[in-house]
Order: sequence, then structure tokens, then C-alpha cells
Amino acid sequence: MSTSYEAAGVDIAAGERAVELMKARVARSRRPEVVDDASGFAGLFDASALARYRRPLLATSTDGVGTKVDLARRLGVYDTVGHDLVGMVVDDLAVCGAEPLFMTDYVACGKVVPERIADIVGGIADACALAGCALVGGETAEHPGLLGPDEFDIAGAATGVVEADELLGPDRVRPGDVVLGLASSGIHANGYSLVRHILATTGLTLDATPAELDRPLGEELLTPTRIYAQDCLALARSGAVRAFAHITGGGLAGNLARSLPGTADAVLSRSSWTVPPIFEVLRAHGRVPDAEMDKTFNLGVGMVAIVAPDRADAALELLAGRDVPAWVLGEIVPGTGTVHLS
Repeated sequence: MSTSYEAAGVDIAAGERAVELMKARVARSRRPEVVDDASGFAGLFDASALARYRRPLLATSTDGVGTKVDLARRLGVYDTVGHDLVGMVVDDLAVCGAEPLFMTDYVACGKVVPERIADIVGGIADACALAGCALVGGETAEHPGLLGPDEFDIAGAATGVVEADELLGPDRVRPGDVVLGLASSGIHANGYSLVRHILATTGLTLDATPAELDRPLGEELLTPTRIYAQDCLALARSGAVRAFAHITGGGLAGNLARSLPGTADAVLSRSSWTVPPIFEVLRAHGRVPDAEMDKTFNLGVGMVAIVAPDRADAALELLAGRDVPAWVLGEIVPGTGTVHLS
């Protein structure tokens, strides 16, 4: 008895249909340096664009979206997790001052549904356009038997460039510097295993609207990650920034500590910002201790900028002009590389 790839659960034609559906949105992320590869096996980028740099450093980052994709699957919303993926990847590049140049993605699914794959990858492409990053290639893999027909996961990698003598980081930070908080759009893409645990063990449901929120919980939880890359680059080009910290898994203190030298501490004021209601919903319903909230979620602070004290006002004005809510979060003092939340 003969068999086939399709009988094993892999539909090549569906994959080809998905590629056709996503082409127009992917094209919107194109940069002038992208070179077409007629075979389609590789993404090409004209490196002669780096000739304007005195000493270009290439930066690379890779990440995924984690278990947030499970909520997207349950709610049947597929065009937002791409924004989460791009934000997780390119904003890590922005921390060192690198401009994101190009990105590739990987989608694994139990069954290729062309419209669903096109929504996922289209969301990635739209977010790449926001970040100024070209989506130059990717892969969709069908894994029947390993993933259910509706299950999927996504990952991506990006490459950026920064001038060597403009590299941002802890070595530039000094006591007296000002710490700015840049507002998150919500939970972003970290802590969703705890979110799902709270949903599974309490009376919270995705279609309910808790009193603290003005829309259904599921819609709130799928709010796309704010992408800071171009905002961070604008700050870096202004000359105000010493260092950035992308607030992801590990929370505010854990991530900001990575951007401090061993001779300085950051003293932050909790009263300087209002924690968004979604975090209170999760804390209260899940009975999550404050310390656990601190190390799991961003609590409303998605990115931190450490700036020169005489440039803080200008930096806040620049961010306001880019519609990024920001405020003075604290200051840098002599210390040992520790973050203090007062």
C-alpha cells in the first residue's frame, strides 16, 4: 500500500498558498538594502550600506513569544503575536544602540491553515515595518503529531548594526544620571505561564470584563508589545543616553541591573508611575505576592533609559513628541550594581 507526505499530515500546497497570501504584507517591511534572491532559499542584504560606518559592530538577537501564543490560539486572534515577537527581538538590539536591519522568522504548527499563517507572518511584517527592520525570510514548518491542528509557536532572529564608539552600556553610566521609565503597552510577552496558571485556577475567564478593565480580559491580555526600537535610536542619536534596559522576564530590577556598572546603583521610586490595572487584576485574583509580581512582569515599565542629568528634560520632550509616555523613574547613585525600588 502506497502512502504520501500529505497522508502523513503535511500539506505542501497549503504552505505555498500561505506564502502567496503573506507576500504583500511582507513587502511593506522592505528596506532599500534588501536584494532579491531568485531561488528564495536565502534572504540577502547589501552590506555595502555599512561602508558609512567607521567601525560597524553587528548585533544579533533571537527570541520567541512564549505561551502568549496559546491565548492567541484560544481566542482565534493571530495578527498580534507577530508584534510581540518583533518587539522582543529588535528592542534587545536597541539596548546597545544598534539599528535593526533585517529579521527572519520561524513558525511551527500542527496544520498549515493558509489564512492563519498569513495573519501570523503578516503581523510580523507589519511590526518589522514599524521597527524599520526588513523581514527578509522565514520558514513555516508543519509538525503533525507533535502539535495539535490548531497549535503553533513562533520565533525570530534579527541583525542590527551600531558604531563601535557609540555602543551603549553600563560603562557609560555615572552617579547623578537620571533614570527614565518608558511605559509598556501592557504585559508584553513575559509572564504568560503565570497568567495561564491564574486563569486555570481561578474564576477568571477570557471573555469576562473585570471591574478594573474597560474591555474583555482576553483582549487586554493580547495587547501587542510596544516596539521601542526607533524611539530608542532617536534618543541615542540625540546624545542623551548612557544605557537602556529592556524590561522582559525578570522584571524591572532584574533587567535594569544588567545595565549598571559595579560602581553604581539605581534608586527608583514606585510612586513615580501608576501600575496599569491588568497587573492588579492578576495580582488580586491569583493572590500573587508583590515580590513575585516584581520579578515576573514589567508592571507598566517596558523600557528604561539612563540619561545624562542635563539631558533628561530634552529626552522626555523627544519621547513625548514620539507619543511614548515617559517619566523620571529614579536616579543613579554610587553603589554596587543594585536596583532599589523605594
